[in-house]
Amino acid sequence: MSSKTLKLVIPVLVIIAGIAAAAVITSARKAPPRVDRPALGPLVEVMPVEVAKVPVVVAGHGEVVAKVSVDIVPQVAGQVVKTHRSLVAGGFFRAGEVLVEIDPRDYELAVERAQAAVARAKVTLEREQAEADVAREEWKGLHPDEEPTALVIREPQIRQAEAENAAAAADLSVARLNLERTRLSLPFDGVVVSESVDVGQFVGNGSRLATVYGTDVVEVRVPLDSGEVAWFDVPSRRGGRGAAAEVSVGSGAARSVREGRVIRMEAQVDQMSRMIHVVIEVPKPYETAAGQSALLPGTFVDVRIFGRTMEETVAVPRYAVHDGDRVWVFADGALQIRDVEVVRADREQTLLSSGLENGDLLIVSSLDAVTDGMKIRRADAVAVPASETETSEAGGAV
Repeated sequence: MSSKTLKLVIPVLVIIAGIAAAAVITSARKAPPRVDRPALGPLVEVMPVEVAKVPVVVAGHGEVVAKVSVDIVPQVAGQVVKTHRSLVAGGFFRAGEVLVEIDPRDYELAVERAQAAVARAKVTLEREQAEADVAREEWKGLHPDEEPTALVIREPQIRQAEAENAAAAADLSVARLNLERTRLSLPFDGVVVSESVDVGQFVGNGSRLATVYGTDVVEVRVPLDSGEVAWFDVPSRRGGRGAAAEVSVGSGAARSVREGRVIRMEAQVDQMSRMIHVVIEVPKPYETAAGQSALLPGTFVDVRIFGRTMEETVAVPRYAVHDGDRVWVFADGALQIRDVEVVRADREQTLLSSGLENGDLLIVSSLDAVTDGMKIRRADAVAVPASETETSEAGGAV
């Protein structure tokens, strides 16, 4: 056999020998015994159901607005001679404190002129009355059996003098009122938002000098769906007390919570959002005691309104309700699909009035596909197999 033939035959023989050896080894190996494991079903988390009284809490977001907002506008003209030390943006003042004082000298002189006019009018009236008395006596002496006419006893002149006296008194009151108006103050505690006045400036009647907010209370406007408003009390024309509320701002340790109360509902639906604005009143918004931050107008806040209490109701997480009115219940290792009646649902929880009882185990896990009666296991009831425990201990010893 030539060398060329050997080069072709030898590799073929090696391949055949390898295939034969693999076949012998494969036929000699025994297949592992088949073990049938039961279908245990997916693991689920459950929570026990409790039928109880559940208070309804309506959550929303709102904006803080000033309940009292006033522009300081003088009613008389003149030069500013004094301003309050707190008449700056952010400055606080008390009720009755003079914020702006206008030069009062012109108005003091006007009061003196009005007083002189009153004195002249009184003198004129007294003179007319005295002349009327004289005329009456003279008439009686000349005509004892006749009654004097109105012109004789000067009744028109007396009425004119009385009118002039009343007009002079009114002018005096106006002059005194204008003098009082040179000292501008407000009947409530407040904070200055903006100001545009200083000492030496001439101000005219009707010019705006500053804008201030009252500090006793602020309001929070909360837009809500019309269905949410039905869950809490709103004062009506017949009176009544509005629902209590919490207004909070910030996050974490810096979160500030204040108590408030619903005081009214605005008279129309917002044309853009179709929402109803409910107004909550919060007292003492600028107090910063106990680590609270000031509740300033313009701040966006979270609101919780405490509504009515529902009897015989089950509160469940919103994600535990499926298809709008169904829940999954764990019962003897199987999944039950139950129809429920939903009373109310919000962003966090759903309130159910029927379909669940005390002690039922509600499934709160998410499953891709479910069927009524499918086998499931509770995640909190799964035991670790003994073989796995021994293996773990042996591994630890090593």
